[in-house]
Amino acid sequence: VQLVESGGGLVQPGGSLRLSCAASGVTFSRYYMSWYRQAPGKERELVAGITSDGGGKNYAMSVKGRFTISKDNAKNAVYLEMNSLKPEDTAMYYCRASWIMEYWGKGTLVTVSS
Repeated sequence: VQLVESGGGLVQPGGSLRLSCAASGVTFSRYYMSWYRQAPGKERELVAGITSDGGGKNYAMSVKGRFTISKDNAKNAVYLEMNSLKPEDTAMYYCRASWIMEYWGKGTLVTVSS
């Protein structure tokens, strides 16, 4: 099983990024997918989650209205569209797949700075 995140980078405050997570080795359509992030010196926190069929989504209050999670079962991928980025969004972002077991990617770094 492999989850590979991409799309991170340096962006100015107010900017946008789109993170992608490509999954392999799993029956992707059965998995609840989520994005977590961990800032330096802080605990890992849930950013957004999406049900196996993509019909249900939830967001952390800190990102609601700015971030959008989506899932493409045909492409075995989950995405996180991030808009109106703030310096406090700076963190390593991780993709997680959960069903009977859970799997994590290695993360992609997002830095929001002027």
